[in-house]
Amino acid sequence: MNWQGEALWEAIAPVLPGFTVEVLPHIGSTNTELMRRARAGQTEPVLLVAEQQTAGRGRLGRDWHSAAGDSLTFSLGLELAPADWSGLSLAVGASLAESLHPAIRLKWPNDLWLADRKLAGILIETASFTQSRDAPRYAVIGVGINIAGRAADGLSTPPAHLREVLPGIDAPQALARVALPLVQTALAFQQAGFAAFQARFDARDALRDRHVTLSDGTTGTAHGTSERGALLVHTAGGMQAITSSEVRVRPVA
Repeated sequence: MNWQGEALWEAIAPVLPGFTVEVLPHIGSTNTELMRRARAGQTEPVLLVAEQQTAGRGRLGRDWHSAAGDSLTFSLGLELAPADWSGLSLAVGASLAESLHPAIRLKWPNDLWLADRKLAGILIETASFTQSRDAPRYAVIGVGINIAGRAADGLSTPPAHLREVLPGIDAPQALARVALPLVQTALAFQQAGFAAFQARFDARDALRDRHVTLSDGTTGTAHGTSERGALLVHTAGGMQAITSSEVRVRPVA
């Protein structure tokens, strides 16, 4: 596959000094590798792309495997120091969806959906090196996007894939669409936090005004997000602000 690494570097390096692009034919997990490097003191900004990922991880430890060509899997690593980290995955999701196709929706807090089926997932991890709350952390933004149809792996609903709305697109072409806007989003989030992205997320919110069931059994109606990226759910007990560390959310069919 032709990843056009030099073109990506030329587009991104002016806004992210020291930036490099690295493409590997196969790796266990791009996120795990960049976190390993960060803990070893390698904190330069980098886009690490895997043609095949064999031990990828999604939210809550779920596996995310990719065959060469069927998926786009990459991690962006860079130092960030936002005043509030809340809502970063939502801002990333909005950037990806806007770069790819108008039909793509966002399922709070980490997934991109197409016709109520999972198209892509986001996994963000950070490494800190001091006790200061204001010090930069090394953020690793992991993204996995289904490019072509693949086996459902026991899932009751087959995952979506990008070629449903962009016939013929390949992984390098998808990366070329999303890479620079993603870097710009990370830098903008550092300056302004999620409040600057709230309207953009809400415009593509797949759960808004739908009945949802939380993992603790509570049911209610989703009402968008707060300025810090919490999901607002109106329940029998009143409005609740849900954070990704508390619950999982599933829409009621």
